[in-house]
Amino acid sequence: MHLKKGCKLFVRVDFKTGENEMTGQDFENHLTYVKNIAKERYFLGGGFSNTDGGMCLFEAQNIEDAQKVAQNDPIIEKGLYRSEIYEWDLAVLSED
Repeated sequence: MHLKKGCKLFVRVDFKTGENEMTGQDFENHLTYVKNIAKERYFLGGGFSNTDGGMCLFEAQNIEDAQKVAQNDPIIEKGLYRSEIYEWDLAVLSED
């Protein structure tokens, strides 16, 4: 999918909550979920190397849609991570 100027983009930042550790199955469920989201809309995501947590940049219709995408992620539903959502205005896009 191609990103276009004027798209509504949202940033989701995930933060570890509590003492519960994510199991291998939790991670697989999370990956399956975000890969399915990436099939239907522009989506970039990954984990941080220097701290627990991660970030996604994705297209959504509005803040409610973006929150739904975040809240339906198994690691958020299970309470392993919490997320914050920010609407992001794309101002500069490289030519390539």
